[in-house]
Amino acid sequence: MQVKHLLLIAILALTAACSSKDVVDENLSETELYQQAQTDLDNHSYTSAIANLKALESRYPFGRYAEQAQLELIYAYYKNVEPEASRSAAERFIRLHPQHPNVDYAYYLKGLASFDQDRGLLARFLPLDMTKRDPGAARDSYNEFAQLTSRYPTSRYAPDAKQRMIHLRNLLAAYEIHVAHYYLTRQAYVAAANRGRYVVENFQETPAVGDGLAVMTEAYQRLTLDELAATSLETLKLNYPEHPSLVDGQFVPLEEEADTRSWLAKATLGLIETDTPLPPGETRASQDVVRQYEDAEEQIPDELKSTTPDQASDADGKKKGRSWFSYMTFGLFD
Repeated sequence: MQVKHLLLIAILALTAACSSKDVVDENLSETELYQQAQTDLDNHSYTSAIANLKALESRYPFGRYAEQAQLELIYAYYKNVEPEASRSAAERFIRLHPQHPNVDYAYYLKGLASFDQDRGLLARFLPLDMTKRDPGAARDSYNEFAQLTSRYPTSRYAPDAKQRMIHLRNLLAAYEIHVAHYYLTRQAYVAAANRGRYVVENFQETPAVGDGLAVMTEAYQRLTLDELAATSLETLKLNYPEHPSLVDGQFVPLEEEADTRSWLAKATLGLIETDTPLPPGETRASQDVVRQYEDAEEQIPDELKSTTPDQASDADGKKKGRSWFSYMTFGLFD
């Protein structure tokens, strides 16, 4: 049998094993279902635990273990790497039991599910920079931990939630800086300056504030807004004198200015320059419009440039006004 056939059989067997559902004995009592679910959780058999907990909730919705089963179902989904199911189960528990003594645990698990949502298989085994990925789940996790700490400040889970919030806040600030540097490379200096200012204003006490000031300084310098650039630079020097953009007290842009030369100029190393450098505030498109206007103006005949029907003069050099008949006939009978 060829190797590819063995691989195909192995894949099919694995798929069948993953897709198989645990069958729950219909004769189990409420207590037996709960004990079986606890055994599954202790043995890390989370798929089986989920099946038993769901069966317990559906068969005995008003039993003594119903609310506890809903709580442990949130945990089982979380441990089974099903973040969306875990968050949904937590939201359902909070909606049904807002005054439950352990509702803070539901808030905490909901935040944990969002916290680990971006940490997939690749992120666990490869050195990926999480600050360069979409921060949607991180923002959700921060907001959910914030709800926990504000509503239940004395909860046993509040200290850990606060520490995770600090990490998430740093991550969100670093993401904004990555976006700002992308804008700098694309010569979108206004957008870069806005991102840098957003970090400075909304993420105080994070390591990214210095980077935000550096981005603002660089963007304002590119825009020739000297006063704003000087203010940002002075603030950077005062608060972050060891920032990488400061070399011997002088600001050094971290992003090189984009090369706007044509491909011919780049290929010939500047020996053949097809375009002159752009003045500040101008673009190639605006220069093309001006050039088209000048070309069209040069093609106007000289006699039309010197006199027009409205500016015709008589023999004495005085301008003659057009009659109403001339206006009505658009000058056809002048």
